[in-house]
Amino acid sequence: SVLRALRDHLNARGWRCVHASCEDASGVRDLDTALRGVLGAIASGAEDLLGDESLWEILRTAPADAGFEEALSRWSEQSGEERLVLLLDEADALAAPVLVSLLSQVRSGHLDRPRLFPRSMVFCGLRDVQVYPGPSGIPFNIVAKTFRLADFSPAEIEELLGQHTEETGQRFAPEAVEEIGNATAGQPWLVNALADEACFEDEAGRDRSREIGLEAVESARERLIRNRPSHIRHLEQKLTDERVLRVIEPILASRVEFHWGGEASYVEDLGFVEVGPLDIANPIYREAIPRILSGGVVESLSHEVAISRRPDGGLDVAKLLTAFRRLFRERSEWWSQGFVFREAAPHVLLQAFWQRVVDAGGRLVREYGAGRGRTDLLIEWRRDEGVQRFVVECRVRRERDDLETVIREGAAETAAYLDRCGAEEGHLVVMDQDEGKAWEEKIFRRSLPMRRASAADADPAREVAPDGDSPGDSPETRPILVWGM
Repeated sequence: SVLRALRDHLNARGWRCVHASCEDASGVRDLDTALRGVLGAIASGAEDLLGDESLWEILRTAPADAGFEEALSRWSEQSGEERLVLLLDEADALAAPVLVSLLSQVRSGHLDRPRLFPRSMVFCGLRDVQVYPGPSGIPFNIVAKTFRLADFSPAEIEELLGQHTEETGQRFAPEAVEEIGNATAGQPWLVNALADEACFEDEAGRDRSREIGLEAVESARERLIRNRPSHIRHLEQKLTDERVLRVIEPILASRVEFHWGGEASYVEDLGFVEVGPLDIANPIYREAIPRILSGGVVESLSHEVAISRRPDGGLDVAKLLTAFRRLFRERSEWWSQGFVFREAAPHVLLQAFWQRVVDAGGRLVREYGAGRGRTDLLIEWRRDEGVQRFVVECRVRRERDDLETVIREGAAETAAYLDRCGAEEGHLVVMDQDEGKAWEEKIFRRSLPMRRASAADADPAREVAPDGDSPGDSPETRPILVWGM
């Protein structure tokens, strides 16, 4: 990592640099326990890197409530070393009161450096520590400089992976390099984590004679989302923050109607969204967020979703959507009760259902039509003859929305997405949110033929294909099934 490289660079030039992570103290709410956990991580780093066990002795003899500042001051004085540098990783993963206390003590100890406090400290995380207020409400203002690691460009990703090839001889297939860039949108931590998962955590990937191909990267991506390492856990924790909720929920519900100002900037600084237009920052987060939110629902579906297959091994999408409609009718109220994001619940529930399906042998790609009231899902299902691809678009009909307008606009969007993805089937799901309407009034199913070559301009309300053909008569038409529920 960048911090390890900086540590090695400084130590090679005569400094005493310790790199430690605050991650193990991230879930600790008790102030003294959390700060001693951070000090313990620093003591471990000092012992491993510098052969210095003196901080351990200080922690063993100091009272349990000894402060962070006091311990570092005694350590600095005892070692008589004025070239001490601390690199603290995952600093912003600490609970807010813990981090505020730590920063306040660092600010106080800063006045006594370098004889009685480390000469310099680096805090690394997803957020700039200056935005955290101290006890008096004054920002942490002893920062010499703040650096933000920009997203990697495709050329920089290729260069980074090339360094791995140069050191180990293991190559990346061009499509694997492209997928790493696409899946991460260049977010530095995700690029490194995805490549590390493919090359070091996967047993086959550790064979340096094997090229890292597209399938290896896709498998690594799935494991990364399932295992939820530090950045994904940080994302999970922040999804309960009101400021994050107010920005993320409208994206998931495909309803971004105005500029979010400071809150959008805050969530952008966290690395969760991009602005102009507002959207989830990258495909990995785009997939991780609804999976985090719907984890309990996916578990509840594990014994209820039968994977309906056609004779050729492909998915029978119509049967699966019929099953979802039944489950949605029976469970939607119970499912959505535990959701923090209540407005986005219909979209997330549909994604949870398809996630359960593709876990048996496929992949789910999500796109949010921010401001356009839709969520597009591309489902890829593996079979012997190749990959089956189909589109499911979700539209939520609110009380004042005209049904035919929702269908017409939704079907046009679905047809355009079909053409763009080269999928073989298109399905439009319209979820009616009028609580005063009987369930039977919400249920319907229509088949709308669409002309492939002009999907964006076609009239989706036509019940007969152009020139009087039936939907199956011409390769230029593809039917879109509309599901009301």
